[in-house]
Amino acid sequence: MRDFFKQSFASLVGTLAGLFLFCSLGTVGLVVLLIAASSKSDAPIVKDKSVLVFDLSTNITDSKSRGSTSEAISEALSGDDNNSVTLRTVLQALDKASKDKKIVALYLDGSSSETGNETGFATLKEVRQALERFRASGKKIIAYNVDLEKREYYLSSVADTIVINPMGVMELNGLSSQTMFLAGAFQKYGVGIQVLRVGKFKSAVEPYIRTQFSPESKLQTQVLLNDLWSEFIGATAKSRKLNTKELQAIADSQGSLSAQEAKSRRLVDKVAYQDEVVAELKKLTDNTKEEQSFPKISMSSYANAYNKDVDKSSSDNKIAVIYAEGEIVDGEGSSGSIGGDRLAKQMRELRLDEDVKAVVLRVNSPGGSATASDVIQREVRLTQKVKPVIVSMGDVAASGGYWISTYSNRIFAEPNTITGSIGVFGLLLNVQKLAKNNGISWDSVKTSKLAGIETVARPRTPQELAISQRFVNQVYNQFLDKVSESRKLPKPKVAEIAQGRVWSGKQALKLGLVDQLGGLDAAINYAAKQAKLGKDWEIEDYPKSRSFEEQIFKTFLGEESAKQQQTADPLTVELNKLKSELDLLKVMNDPRGIYARLPFNIKID
Repeated sequence: MRDFFKQSFASLVGTLAGLFLFCSLGTVGLVVLLIAASSKSDAPIVKDKSVLVFDLSTNITDSKSRGSTSEAISEALSGDDNNSVTLRTVLQALDKASKDKKIVALYLDGSSSETGNETGFATLKEVRQALERFRASGKKIIAYNVDLEKREYYLSSVADTIVINPMGVMELNGLSSQTMFLAGAFQKYGVGIQVLRVGKFKSAVEPYIRTQFSPESKLQTQVLLNDLWSEFIGATAKSRKLNTKELQAIADSQGSLSAQEAKSRRLVDKVAYQDEVVAELKKLTDNTKEEQSFPKISMSSYANAYNKDVDKSSSDNKIAVIYAEGEIVDGEGSSGSIGGDRLAKQMRELRLDEDVKAVVLRVNSPGGSATASDVIQREVRLTQKVKPVIVSMGDVAASGGYWISTYSNRIFAEPNTITGSIGVFGLLLNVQKLAKNNGISWDSVKTSKLAGIETVARPRTPQELAISQRFVNQVYNQFLDKVSESRKLPKPKVAEIAQGRVWSGKQALKLGLVDQLGGLDAAINYAAKQAKLGKDWEIEDYPKSRSFEEQIFKTFLGEESAKQQQTADPLTVELNKLKSELDLLKVMNDPRGIYARLPFNIKID
């Protein structure tokens, strides 16, 4: 019987060991297969008389970081990523295609039913300018859409031919910005808020203490939207050979137009189905076979084909493009935020790298921690003394985003960039009433009157508030000094245009807050000239994206995958807005509780 148990136990152990080995080998095999798929050497092929296709539902971002592992696996197996593409990828692909004899036309495809494209208008302006360069090369641009919204129309208006589906609707109803106010909910549930701020326009705290815009906040928002809308209708009217007054009248009286109305107003050229557009593209590419579509290649695939075809030799002269995207937070930060320590370290490494001859800091941030902003700014100043540092402002470079920009050699912004917001605030929460309503209480023992000043168990006393306000005033005064010194503006002038007020890039140029209107390419070319590199230079992007292989291995070592995005119903959309407002409180980790951030969580529709 003892031998029987020994044999049975040995058999069980052997079976489990074999199963474990099988699973391990299977996992390793899967990883190897996926890595092999992601690193396949076959580059996309660009056929003669091809059409470059740009999906208008694609989000255009500054830098590319991989999402969840499942997304990375899908991308590896398909060889394409249709969710997002970087701005530089789009600009380079369009400029390359304008000179490529194999590309005969560009198709702006708005047939996708996906929604939620939130690419900012400053980014879209850079793409629009690249589209204009493509069209100027003599090649056709054809745009097709079902529901033509403002962002899609801003790009499509450049096209030689704009086609809309017979059942389609065109949106031309102006711009709006709606802010969610939480003061009533905080009061209802017993969450106390005390505010410290400097600047009559510094309204970042208003959602927590008010039920509607203050007059100052409404004024600055109205002026900003007017500037952005003026750029929108000015550009689209020029491309369509219309009068801006005509577009404004449509926005005021109709807002949404049927396909036929859009055509009669000369906003689009044709009303047709997609198969009719495809037939036209087949003629354009001399493809007469009924069963085949026209030769085409997507924007990202074309960029990959171009990159594979680039000469492998590289220059020793590097222009580093470092991306600062998201909220500025103290410490290292995480994905989607700018860690003050992390970005400062990156800037320091670039300063010490002799191969890096110039740095372009691409800022797309509403700001955040004042301490973290100053940590970054210090490294920018030190680097600027050694080599040129040029700032390219994206959609938003305000408050802390402006703080980290101001000591650069030159600041580029688009007319519709959101910038300025020179001001600071502090937000002090307490849960005294909430706790009391639920039977919770605190007691404390302390050695001095001001001990325990950081507690959330009670509101702060007038003396404690005065101490905190003094620090906020000091940080604001430092902000003014820094802008005055770096921009060579009298401090009273800076104080006048500061006050936490948001400006468009167009107004910022007039006020002396930025130096030149232009996009990322303009900033890069200026950096090359400042470094006297001629044509002997190449670009390196920072931070470098994590490779597919690194993501796979990190996942199998236990990293949690991100949740897949799904189209949300209207109620969920509003709940997500509420979550995003409350999430702002999570990233407020400044050691002194003082923030240089955009006046509100701005979202333009």
